[in-house]
Amino acid sequence: MIALFLRDLRLAFRAGGGFGLALAFFLLVAVLVPLGVGPKAATLALIAPGILWVGAMLSCLLTLDRLFATDFEDGSLDLLATAPIPMEGVVLAKAAAHWVTTGLPLALLAPVLGILLQLPGPAFGWLTLSLLIGTPALSMIGAFGAALTVGIKRGGLLLSLLVLPLYVPTLIFGAEVVQRAGQGAPLQSPLLLLAGITAGALALLPFAAAMAIRVNLR
Repeated sequence: MIALFLRDLRLAFRAGGGFGLALAFFLLVAVLVPLGVGPKAATLALIAPGILWVGAMLSCLLTLDRLFATDFEDGSLDLLATAPIPMEGVVLAKAAAHWVTTGLPLALLAPVLGILLQLPGPAFGWLTLSLLIGTPALSMIGAFGAALTVGIKRGGLLLSLLVLPLYVPTLIFGAEVVQRAGQGAPLQSPLLLLAGITAGALALLPFAAAMAIRVNLR
């Protein structure tokens, strides 16, 4: 599993798709939104939590379509299916590599972009924390969607349609954490719910994704 994880990291950084593309899209969202809604600080501060979380969610979505597709096309996925590593471990390794190359950099970049969106000062730390807690769920849910569409040519659109509704709870509670932090309101409930979604996704979806891959390889 560790070797597969490191292999996916090398491929992501070498190709530039898992790292540069997601960060560039996230940056574009943060730059274009103030141009669209106007420079008023009060308006930007109000919408900043939602915009930053939507930008992070869509940035994660950009790199999902090649999560299993490349290995399926060159036959590596068939070899992994017959390897001593359980398919659930393969799914977890690939989801972890996706998070390291997308979710983690996005969480670290988000406070910088929060300055552009006039995010309230108390919310900066909670923005990073909420993304660190929530983005693993985005990667794991995305891996499940990629497993469902692995054998479909040009399945990127179908993948988006499958995954986006599943992203909604993570988006709601993640943005709510940041919103409440900026207002000084209690944020324990949305933070615990966000952590619960991530824990549930990591516990259940590797088995569902592995089953979907086995079906698609038959």
